[in-house]
Order: sequence, then structure tokens, then C-alpha cells
Amino acid sequence: MDSIQQLEARRNGILEEMRSIRSLKRGTINEQYLKVRLQGNKEPALRGPYYVFSRREGEKTVSQRLTASGELEQARRDVGAYKKFWALCREFEQVTTRLGELERQVPELEQEKKRLRSSSSKIAR
Repeated sequence: MDSIQQLEARRNGILEEMRSIRSLKRGTINEQYLKVRLQGNKEPALRGPYYVFSRREGEKTVSQRLTASGELEQARRDVGAYKKFWALCREFEQVTTRLGELERQVPELEQEKKRLRSSSSKIAR
């Protein structure tokens, strides 16, 4: 069982990890292949892969072709950072929920101790 101090330390650690993220992007990176008809061939040939970064904005999907290898690598890092950010958000929620539960139990335990003390003091009189 975690103590309140351990949960507080983990919450602070999560916030530090979030703070260390310098760049992120919500979306996905997809490989695209295009069918190109070459002269003299009946069947089209596949060309690619071409990499496309896509994300939803409202009702629309916005896409951007990643042409340079540097763009592709940066987009991969940014998408990975976004996934890490959301995993940290979920963990922060879980830790905070557990922390609240533990803090609500502490007053109940103190009330129980007071009740036990007051009933034993009546018996001693």
C-alpha cells in the first residue's frame, strides 16, 4: 500500500516528466503508396512509401506530407511525446484519485481513535 508521501512524490515526478516535454503533436504518421502508370505497362506500379502526418481538427482531417527525413524523425518524436504525455496524464489522474482516497481515510481513522478514547474514559470513571 502506498503512503501519502509516496503518492505526493510520484505526482511531483509526473509533473516534472510533463514539464520536460519540449515538443509534441497530436496525430499519426502514415505510409502512403501511389499507383503510377508507367509507359508501356498496363498495370500501375506502386511508388513510395511517402510519409504523411495526419490529425483531426474538428470535422476535418488535416494532413501534411513529410518530405525531408528530418521532418519525419521530428514528427515521430513529437507523436511519441504526445503519447507519453497522455500516459502521464492518466497516471496523474490515478495517483491523485488514490491520494484523495487515502486522505479521506485519515480523518475517519482519527475519529475512530477519538471514539475509542472517549468510551474508555467513561468506563474508567
